[in-house]
Amino acid sequence: MNVNRYEENPLVTPSDVKPHRDDFEVIGAFNAGIARYKDEVIMLLRVAERPLSDDPNIVKAPIFNTETKELEIMEFNISDKRYNFDDPRTIRKADDLSQFAFLTSLSYTRIARSKDGRNFTIDPAPFYYPSNELESFGIEDPRITQIGDTFYIYFSAVSPVGVGESMISTKDFQTIEHHGMIFAPENKDVLIFPEKVNGKYYALHRPVPKSTGNPEIWIAESPDLLHWGNHKYLLGLREGMWDDGRIGGGAVPIKTDKGWLELYHGASKDNRYCMGAVLLDLNDPSKVIARSESPIVSPEADYEVNGFFGNVVFSCGALVEGDIVKMYYGVSDTSMACAELSLSEILDSLTSLIEA
Repeated sequence: MNVNRYEENPLVTPSDVKPHRDDFEVIGAFNAGIARYKDEVIMLLRVAERPLSDDPNIVKAPIFNTETKELEIMEFNISDKRYNFDDPRTIRKADDLSQFAFLTSLSYTRIARSKDGRNFTIDPAPFYYPSNELESFGIEDPRITQIGDTFYIYFSAVSPVGVGESMISTKDFQTIEHHGMIFAPENKDVLIFPEKVNGKYYALHRPVPKSTGNPEIWIAESPDLLHWGNHKYLLGLREGMWDDGRIGGGAVPIKTDKGWLELYHGASKDNRYCMGAVLLDLNDPSKVIARSESPIVSPEADYEVNGFFGNVVFSCGALVEGDIVKMYYGVSDTSMACAELSLSEILDSLTSLIEA
């Protein structure tokens, strides 16, 4: 697979983004949803900020208070045996490491704009900031699906009651309409198809089972983009392969003559994130036609290997121009990059799962 990484990579880094508050620092500008609007490429960044601390023994956790509409900052001493601080992203209870109690940063969305898709300027203010109780720990990993003149933006909404998928929409990337939570916890990595299929909207999603099952890809349908049902299991982990740890949707599905092409992320059991592809039936996206045996993009460049959480390539959006797929992707939970791939090469690389 020929992967043409942009020489300008990384396109956006934390140092390019001014903190929303002077007492915070930007530690990530990554996992952006992608869209074209008028003559610009819109990169809807996930910006992660954490409170500044001048004491190395103190870890802070920001929480959006929905009553006061202000951030509250909690402080924890690393000597506190009730909590585990091994993961710099989270604070976990020592007697239950399966779930985090707090996040050490708060994420929101901010727009980066570009005329050429390579050189971006960052809007000075957030585009969408946490605003309700289901977003009190932040909003993460936005995706954008354009249907008609409306851009549907959906993201992981994080709060003490879990991680679900919420949606807003806009026609101009200024005025926002709220639609609420469309997939309840525990769920993320939602991708809404850009058009109806046989009169129905379709979406990929990734439940996180707590009893049996694994973090794998499901598909659902809807009459109105708000009410989702007829959920079906779509795609699973593969033992001993690059995607044997967890998988989830990546870019908005791309319509091709051969089927719906989905660029998805897969993580190995040692948390190395790569991008692969799966081909779904044009008339029934719940049918899998073919799938990547090997990743189409793996963390190889320095900015993909090293960062806040290394060895990660994670796409939330791509643009297609003829045979060129411009895949924008987060690197190491830190910055944004882009690579160009051949659409035909991706399709040819897939292994058929349908008997001839």
